[in-house]
Amino acid sequence: MDIDNHQHWFESPLGRYLIEHEFRYFDQTVANIFGYNAVQIGLPQFNFLRLNRMPLHFSIGPDKSVSLRATADFLPIQSNSMDLVILPHVLEFDSNPHQILREVHRILIPEGHIVISGFNPLSLWGGCRYLKSRRRQYPWNGNFIALSRLKDWLKLLGFEMTGGRLSCYAPPFKQVKWLQRFNFMEAAGDRWWPISGGVYFLHAVKRVHGMRIIKPGWKNCFDTKARVASITQKFNKNTTKKLPGNMNPADKLEKS
Repeated sequence: MDIDNHQHWFESPLGRYLIEHEFRYFDQTVANIFGYNAVQIGLPQFNFLRLNRMPLHFSIGPDKSVSLRATADFLPIQSNSMDLVILPHVLEFDSNPHQILREVHRILIPEGHIVISGFNPLSLWGGCRYLKSRRRQYPWNGNFIALSRLKDWLKLLGFEMTGGRLSCYAPPFKQVKWLQRFNFMEAAGDRWWPISGGVYFLHAVKRVHGMRIIKPGWKNCFDTKARVASITQKFNKNTTKKLPGNMNPADKLEKS
């Protein structure tokens, strides 16, 4: 992906319109996620972790402006060490999105959170990929992933969906005046065409099924044996008292 090309797009009216909605969702979501370590993979020029209260924040990517330069499909991070990972528009611009999700699953602790944003192919934004004038431009040159498919991938890895929404219902106009005229579609989109937002957000939690060790009931076993022994002793004692003198039961049988 051409870094200069996508940076120039985010400075356009349509790019600023998108980032405004991105900040709105990420600010609301990450503010209520607690832990110690949080990482943002992709778009390091926008700090989507700004309202998160974890003590450690850092960014990963191929750019020079990141905290750690690395590729998203091979993260130099210890397994089970991160509490939060956010992926703003990373999967649709990588040739191996499955590997990225596997790496994120590896570095997250159990009950760790992942927050993803992506372009919706089933929208007016997704339809721009088929226009010759935009086919080679960012972001229309990406491989947009359907929301249903992404949910299936996450479920196979053991993630549980806990939140999400769609946004950017206005058509992807380049001019500010047209974006403002179609601003009414934002309020009506969630109600009338909820699956047609240009961008989707997904929040999931890593679930790890554990085991509960059932210890053997040695105490109950010993109690049962003690009760059986006491009953036997009591029975023998009562039998002995009924015999005349000190005669044993065996001696009485011989005399009879």
